[in-house]
Amino acid sequence: MAVARVDLDAERELCERAQSGDRVALGQILRKYGPILYRAVLLPRLGRDALAQDALAETYARVVERFHQFQWQNAGVYPWLRVVALRIALDILRARKRETLYEPDDLQREIDASESDLSATGEAELSEKRDLAEARARVEAALRAINPRYAEAIRLRVLEERPREEVAAALGVTVSTFDVVLHRALTALKKALGAPLAGEAKQPKEAQR
Repeated sequence: MAVARVDLDAERELCERAQSGDRVALGQILRKYGPILYRAVLLPRLGRDALAQDALAETYARVVERFHQFQWQNAGVYPWLRVVALRIALDILRARKRETLYEPDDLQREIDASESDLSATGEAELSEKRDLAEARARVEAALRAINPRYAEAIRLRVLEERPREEVAAALGVTVSTFDVVLHRALTALKKALGAPLAGEAKQPKEAQR
């Protein structure tokens, strides 16, 4: 615990330097947490390496632009960076009409919950493991809940990023038919992702607004 306290003190000093205009300090923060944001926040929600890499680059740009807005809390800088990354992911989901795992509304609710708990304590590594485990569990549970053929289409095309022609051949359909299958599969997945996990209560829509 004492080590964590020392780490937080050092991180606070680093953040103060970054906010005073020290680009080297800001670069240290981004290098430390960039891989975590990519692995645990962006890739599980966007599903594709290329999208997650683009989102990470945009997250870096947004952090550089707005780091002066960051307010230190005892949880360190990671929770704030995580919300920035989630907002970038939300922008991407809203801009894309096809082949995305999450509905923008579902991610917006996650952002709202995260923003209300920015002061939660816990090391970034623990937050990463929890975040990644929860995201993977939700996607895997949703894939198990839908038609196996739909799940296979999503795994091959969205998660493994295989070409449309290759996935269509693997499923034994034409490319145009595959496009229809994938659209239906993603619709089913997003519906399943919107459902609560086992033991998790889902709020009524009135309460979510």
